[in-house]
Amino acid sequence: MTKPTSHEPAASSGDRIELMQTFVRIVEAGSLSAAAEQLGTTQPTVSRRLQALERSLGLRLLQRTTHHMGLTQDGERCYERARELLASWASFEAELRGAGDAPEGTLRVIVPHAFGQARLIEPLAEYLERWPRITVEWMLHDDSSIQDYIAAGIDCAIQVGEIADPGLVAIRLGEVHRIAVAAPSVLAGRPLPVDAGELANLPWLALRTYYRTEVSLSHIGSGKRRRFPITPRFSTDNLYALRSAMLRGIGAGIASAWMLADDIARGDLVHLAPEWQAQPLPISLVYPYARFYPARLRRFVEIVRANAPAIFGDVTAGA
Repeated sequence: MTKPTSHEPAASSGDRIELMQTFVRIVEAGSLSAAAEQLGTTQPTVSRRLQALERSLGLRLLQRTTHHMGLTQDGERCYERARELLASWASFEAELRGAGDAPEGTLRVIVPHAFGQARLIEPLAEYLERWPRITVEWMLHDDSSIQDYIAAGIDCAIQVGEIADPGLVAIRLGEVHRIAVAAPSVLAGRPLPVDAGELANLPWLALRTYYRTEVSLSHIGSGKRRRFPITPRFSTDNLYALRSAMLRGIGAGIASAWMLADDIARGDLVHLAPEWQAQPLPISLVYPYARFYPARLRRFVEIVRANAPAIFGDVTAGA
């Protein structure tokens, strides 16, 4: 193949580290524009760095058309080696600076809406106060099952539910207990149901991320389970929207016990069949496996783990 040539001076070793970092980000982000956004720079700058790396190596690394970008054979080899070299360089820097080195840069975290707006703000504040050279992108998503963390530029996520991806480290933080509730008006003057079977004829709302067309409840004492189908009058993927609809009296629903405790105490919602609950959901801190983890991620994991009993202790206790 014809290799690009140039009479321009070769990049220095320090420059090449930056050029390799940019190249890896382009590949993992899927486009120059996405890489530029994640790196906090412009697309022309990213393009110039790519061209400089290609000139330095004397190789064509990417084939680009109007609608497609792909690695050349040389690009595939370069990408694998660049990832290894960058990981080794980061580890080398960390060893020289020492494990106590203050983290810096931007931490990108995905968190569920409810936890991200309430319970996790305290450890986040502690993290930012302790490490002043850190900034955080705090992205709220109730469906945090990111397919490719690296391509999305995500450092870690708080996920509710079982973790099925074997490529992720999952640190269990606690469990979220879920209960069935409704506004008093939904019962229309009838006595409070005590058995799960009495709930089947109520109008229902659904939290689509965890239940859509069926409700399953277990008895706290005996473990006995009851299931019944539902045709939701309203469904959503957002816990706050579900709570608002329940408070308005649109129907019964199942949601996190910790979030509903104050509503129940005020009498705005009633706990239906109090001896029954939905299957508790695990909550975990997850991040991709890697040879090296940057200080910004390690320190965040330490703070969240240290605060987990206080954050999630009463979450696991039911109401």
